Amino acid sequence: MRTSRLAASVAILGALAAPVVSATSAIAAPSHPTVSPSPGGDCDRRGPWTVHAKAVTIRAHATSNSTARGVLYKGHKFTVHKTHGDWHYITDKATGVTGWVSSSYVYREVYMCLH
Repeated sequence: MRTSRLAASVAILGALAAPVVSATSAIAAPSHPTVSPSPGGDCDRRGPWTVHAKAVTIRAHATSNSTARGVLYKGHKFTVHKTHGDWHYITDKATGVTGWVSSSYVYREVYMCLH
């Protein structure tokens, strides 16, 4: 009696595991990519700089203790001229204000190309 229960349990577990094994192999990725990304072009270009906080203070120097010169709000357009450590020297395109902003709150958009 005990062996027949054990045999039945093994048979059921085997039947349940079979679809999982075959489904895994059916959805596996191909061993080599069918489309290779084109070197250069639009996929490798760097996007515009953006603010990813509600607001970022533009500072006179690359330190949080320096005098505030202005504010960049989310969606503002600006140009980064140089980087020093964790700070970017920028120009706000709307107001013309120049100064330093922390790299913790601004970064470049990343383009993703799907072929």
